[in-house]
Amino acid sequence: MECMPVVCARISACMFAYKKCQLSAFFAKLKPKGTTDFLSNKPSTALDVTQLPSRKFVLSFITASGCLALMAEWSWVAYTVLEVLIAAACCFGNVLVMCAVYFGIRDSLREPTFCFLVSLAMADFLVGVAAVPLAVLLDGWVSLIPELCLLLSCVVLVLTQASVLSLLAIAVDRYLRLHTPLRYKALATQRHTWIGVSVCWILSCLLGFTPLFGWHNYSSPASDSTNTSSTSFIHPPCTFLSVISLPFMVYFNFLGCVMAPLLVMTLLYTRIFWSLQGRLKDSCPQTQASLLREKRLACSLALVLILFAGCWIPLHLMNCLLLFQGPQAVTQGTLYTGILLSHANSAVNPVIYAYRIPKIQQAYSQLWRRFLAWLNCCHRKKAGAQIINMQLNH
Repeated sequence: MECMPVVCARISACMFAYKKCQLSAFFAKLKPKGTTDFLSNKPSTALDVTQLPSRKFVLSFITASGCLALMAEWSWVAYTVLEVLIAAACCFGNVLVMCAVYFGIRDSLREPTFCFLVSLAMADFLVGVAAVPLAVLLDGWVSLIPELCLLLSCVVLVLTQASVLSLLAIAVDRYLRLHTPLRYKALATQRHTWIGVSVCWILSCLLGFTPLFGWHNYSSPASDSTNTSSTSFIHPPCTFLSVISLPFMVYFNFLGCVMAPLLVMTLLYTRIFWSLQGRLKDSCPQTQASLLREKRLACSLALVLILFAGCWIPLHLMNCLLLFQGPQAVTQGTLYTGILLSHANSAVNPVIYAYRIPKIQQAYSQLWRRFLAWLNCCHRKKAGAQIINMQLNH
């Protein structure tokens, strides 16, 4: 997401510089000694009319530049349209999840798993409300002071971290429920659960806003004191990597804040499935039903985790390539795909809940019935008002 403007600009500059050098080599030979070439701005050496660039070569240079600009424009249009669709799906789907849990499942907020699911749905909803618009905006379309640009860029990191920590809290909750059943009821009170949700969001803010404390790209105002007053008010376009450093994204955000929790969650779910498999073999028929329900829920939550990893890791791997191999390692289209994939994860989660978690399925059905009943009631009221108006008119 964040690297696209830098990569696109550098690729375009490299292509143009390559063609420019070729043209300069040709035009330099057409001028007498001591004159200056208009492309390279260096003294030319000799005049050799036989080395004129062909008309086909010049036309290919112009055509290539135009095609590059046209492709970049159309790819940006397609990217923006898809981002708008993803944002709408994120908002609608996750609002539906929160309403289903709150209104459709009795005493749902007393169960820690559903509280953390609501926290995850809130983070996904904010992705549609804030992260997606910021991703489009921080594509070099606005010029902001570096401090504000950095603050807006950190919002995206906060929401990603909130999703990771909510998933981690869900995994810890399922692990404790299975391995410490006697102490679980004492630990998993409503007060403790909401404290856990609050801790997840506070840690997300601390980790996501870390660049504000110094790990960023832009220079401080004191270091730029040599700039003239006329240029001090001209701010460059705001892009993610103009303020967020790639070492921070790779070493701190990816390895420390994403991969480490994902590894912990993988170990927890491995222990959960291993324990459930052993208990199912040794349990009596009366307890197998509850163990199967527990296994189904664990599978659903593990699927949410796998989808999160599959959607976000490719974009982080692109950041690694950009850090170690440079801008030429990742194409613009590949970056757009990684950005869209990461945002699409927030739109997919409500679908997983609907198909995999029976309580949320029932809550969706209940909400749908209420909505249809409300529409029917509104239609009847409207029809009744029309009949009354017709009787009054006659």
